[in-house]
Amino acid sequence: MARTRERGFPHNPERLPVAVVDNHTHLESIAGVLPDDVPAPSVAEHLERATAAGVDRLVQVGCDVGSARWTADLVAAHPAILGAVAIHPNEATLHAGVDEVGPDGLTPAPDERHGVGLDDAIAEIADLARAHDRIRAIGETGMDLFRTGERGAKVQRGSFRAHIALAKELGLALQIHDRDAHAEVIEVLLADGAPERTVFHCFSGDVEMARLCAEHGWYLSFAGPVTYRANDELRAALRAVPLELVLVETDAPYLTPHPFRGRPNAPYVVAHTVRAMAEALERPLDEVCAAVSATSEHVYGPW
Repeated sequence: MARTRERGFPHNPERLPVAVVDNHTHLESIAGVLPDDVPAPSVAEHLERATAAGVDRLVQVGCDVGSARWTADLVAAHPAILGAVAIHPNEATLHAGVDEVGPDGLTPAPDERHGVGLDDAIAEIADLARAHDRIRAIGETGMDLFRTGERGAKVQRGSFRAHIALAKELGLALQIHDRDAHAEVIEVLLADGAPERTVFHCFSGDVEMARLCAEHGWYLSFAGPVTYRANDELRAALRAVPLELVLVETDAPYLTPHPFRGRPNAPYVVAHTVRAMAEALERPLDEVCAAVSATSEHVYGPW
């Protein structure tokens, strides 16, 4: 039994004094990371557990064609959930037929992986966003240069620019994925003009980048890594920006906060993260929760 607990979900946190929003979660992916002996909760069970922890609203993120369709159906059925849809930068390279890190070293044609080219995939994202008024953000989009070469970076940049244009056209927020690409992402935002409400999902930059984002009114969303012991620089970045530009997320099922790192993540766990953020800020928990809640509604609108 002890082994199952260690491999399963974190324990239930004490309920937050003011309800907050998990502004970036992937509900469709949680079941896929669970151990075989841990049952997968339903969406209703996720919502019930989150509400009990003081996490009463979610932004579900679908960042490939399939999960974007699923997200559109989900938000129509659950008033506590809003949606974001996009083609993830790593998905963009596959749609474009660029797989520079394939195990066989070969570059597949687009239809070998997805059956649709990148332009058509983004067009479907646009159609979903136009058709569903509970989809309130385009994301996650951006650049991920962790394992991406020159050709892939070019594809990602073009996809990112198309998503920026779509968010501005539709008046929606933009959720940015930025991995090992800080300079490149900022360059595109400054060149093309960022949407009015631009969110750096799972912010991973330093104090200098945080201050630059704040100067432009961009929002920083903090996930589990802000709680990791080694990430003093990330906590310094949190302290360097106005609280009204701060959001919180799980990125579930990934990036579970300390001391639960390595276990599956879920929306209710954002309560652990926001407590750690309040401690890092040396501000009352209810004040931080109230600010995060108000900012979430400003970015995404009313639920």
